[in-house]
Amino acid sequence: MKKVLVVGATGAMGKYLVPELVSLGYKVVGLTIDDVVSNDENVLYVKGNAMDKAFLEKVLEEKFDGVVDFMTYSMANFYDFIELYLKNTQHYIFLSSCRVFADKEVPVKETSPKLIDCSEDERLLNSQDYCIYKAKQERYLVNSNYNNWTIVRPATTYGTMRLQLVTLEFINTVARALENKKVVVPIQAKNKPATLSWGGDVAKMIARIMFKEKAKREDYNVCSAESKTWGEIAYYYKELVNLETVWVDKEDYLTIIDPEISDWCRWQLEYARMFRRISDNSKILELTGLKQEELMPLKEGLKMEIANIPQGYIPPKNPIGERMDEYLKRNGL
Repeated sequence: MKKVLVVGATGAMGKYLVPELVSLGYKVVGLTIDDVVSNDENVLYVKGNAMDKAFLEKVLEEKFDGVVDFMTYSMANFYDFIELYLKNTQHYIFLSSCRVFADKEVPVKETSPKLIDCSEDERLLNSQDYCIYKAKQERYLVNSNYNNWTIVRPATTYGTMRLQLVTLEFINTVARALENKKVVVPIQAKNKPATLSWGGDVAKMIARIMFKEKAKREDYNVCSAESKTWGEIAYYYKELVNLETVWVDKEDYLTIIDPEISDWCRWQLEYARMFRRISDNSKILELTGLKQEELMPLKEGLKMEIANIPQGYIPPKNPIGERMDEYLKRNGL
């Protein structure tokens, strides 16, 4: 049996990937910062910091056939870690993001223009924003002499306790609805199409890339082709958990997210969630043999993951939620 190392094995995608790899006949070692015990003889969880190079070198002494890496690297530490993986496995799968793409082409394909190549925002281009450093890291792999890598780009990926609305995460979307609190969202994003993919589907795609020679030195958008506007997604939440949305100007929204309206806050909204994100997943479907109709429909997936929220869950207080409460009260909403 081939052995696969999953780095970030209990995260939003990793927790779905581990059982998917086992179902395909692989032994899996999952690196995690959590205390996890496996009941499957083909799965071993190892607790530790995957950003500790000495720890990682020790783990890699086991010689894995494949590695799926869900870690996020700055440009400062990227090169050392990537070289370490590339030299110590037959097939390395690197996690990038559909955020690298500009809003120049619909649907978004692997060949679509990237922000790093066509944006006129010099501040963005000279930044360490997620969409820029992921694109730079992709470039490094493409220009390298290594032939054992594959780049995967998820779209916005949802799962249990990870249910998004525009740039808001679970704690300020469904969790607020569970407390009968309204959710403030930017009106400028309401009619923008978005691609949300279930983590289990993304895991199926990534697992079926592993060890395919055709996939090496290639990149794949690992996502659903289904798209809905943020307004339609908000309506799904309304039907499922009675989430009440208040649509406001994006500048008011950004002030709630971050009173200083830092660059990262604005760019995540204006250079991602307000882009037209209709995805073409034909390349990954052709490689894996999966079909779009086999993937989880968005409304069904949201319903399923909402049902997985622990009974009696009490959301913790958080600064964004508190500012949202203050905004609603101040404006009589």
